[in-house]
Amino acid sequence: MGKTGVFIGLTVILLWFTSLSLLLSFDISWSNPLVYLGILIQMHLYTGLFITAHDAMHGMVSENKKLNHAIGWFAAILFSYNFYWRLFPKHHEHHRFVATDKDPDYHPSGKFLIWYLSFIKQYVSVWQILLMAATFNILKLFLPTENLVVFWMLPAVLSTLQLFYFGTYLPHMGESDNKHHSKSQSKNHLWAFLSCYFFGYHYEHHDSPGTPWWRLWKVKEELEKGI
Repeated sequence: MGKTGVFIGLTVILLWFTSLSLLLSFDISWSNPLVYLGILIQMHLYTGLFITAHDAMHGMVSENKKLNHAIGWFAAILFSYNFYWRLFPKHHEHHRFVATDKDPDYHPSGKFLIWYLSFIKQYVSVWQILLMAATFNILKLFLPTENLVVFWMLPAVLSTLQLFYFGTYLPHMGESDNKHHSKSQSKNHLWAFLSCYFFGYHYEHHDSPGTPWWRLWKVKEELEKGI
């Protein structure tokens, strides 16, 4: 792992800051396709923040535990004030009790909306909402309100859908008789990255939780080759 995990984690954070800074001063015109592209880019970078925090929960950002958790904590805070140490035990419960009634990410109904609302209930707290509201009201004193809504708030909400759909719903929907109770998308590395930082390769993640997101494609290939 070396310093690569730190470099990639900090790069995701820097790209999120850079993109947001540019978009907050962007002249919004709904007839301009760049507005929609900007929303999608920022959504994807929000997802990257969460994935960075996730990798830190598995100790995959840095071999230095303090630095690893610090980067994970910071990435989680940037994603709408998610609290790293609240996410940490829940995520490990998911790995320990995957697709059971003890799995905080799972809902036995299998119904998208009910499951999504249950997922959000697990991970969104009143404190987050209050902190977001306070930050929004401070930032709008200095920045265009429309830009804050379109490029700061909306992509965060869309990112929760991205993370849920590709990283939880599709992998754990229905019956899976393998040892990890997880499905995996067909091999397509470009789509796997764009959709959810390779977490569509979900069986591979559960089979090798110590592999950082940026190497999951390799685990996919090795499993398919029977290595």
